[in-house]
Amino acid sequence: MTETGAPVSPSPQFPARLQVDYPQSLDRVTTAFRLILVIPIAVVIGVLTSGATKTVYDQSGNVVATSSGGIGTGLFLATVLMILFRKRYPRWWFDFVLELARFGARVGAYVVLLTDTYPSTVEEQSVHLQLDYPDVERDLNRGLPLVKWLLAIPHFIVLFFLSIGAFFAVVIAWFAILFTGRYPQGLFDFVVGVGRWWLRVEAYALLLVTDRYPPFSLT
Repeated sequence: MTETGAPVSPSPQFPARLQVDYPQSLDRVTTAFRLILVIPIAVVIGVLTSGATKTVYDQSGNVVATSSGGIGTGLFLATVLMILFRKRYPRWWFDFVLELARFGARVGAYVVLLTDTYPSTVEEQSVHLQLDYPDVERDLNRGLPLVKWLLAIPHFIVLFFLSIGAFFAVVIAWFAILFTGRYPQGLFDFVVGVGRWWLRVEAYALLLVTDRYPPFSLT
């Protein structure tokens, strides 16, 4: 309520959201060998997202050109151009970005022990990721994609340190699961919160689905 007694409207939810179902128990064996078990699906997502590097040499053996790219870089650059020159974000394009982000989130959740379920290339499973499709004419500034990476630098700095903290949280959780079969709730919420923060920043600066600046928050 405001001072005049009028109800306060809740803040609109951010256009990028991540939730992971908390598991009541986790398998000790698959947890112990998680880095080995994840290899096949990690190869799949690696092939999807990594780029090929090509280096060209002259007759003297000197490097004259080096190029590298991948689907992530290509999508980012193409989306910048589409918004800048056509002010469009094709729906089929967005749907592909969304499903790729969901697949990556499932693999990530499996790696950091948030779930025992092997990542699916299709099903949502226990990892719930949502991106809102933007109304480009109304919601997106045509020139902002050129500087979003710069505006997001404070977030990248904070996330660098939070990601280090999340790494140690996962290590502690690994031992906890081996001994108790449970992921400590506080550590679970922290790791999911870091992932949620990363998603919001990526949605703003890299996926370009929103111009709303991400909050500095784990929740």
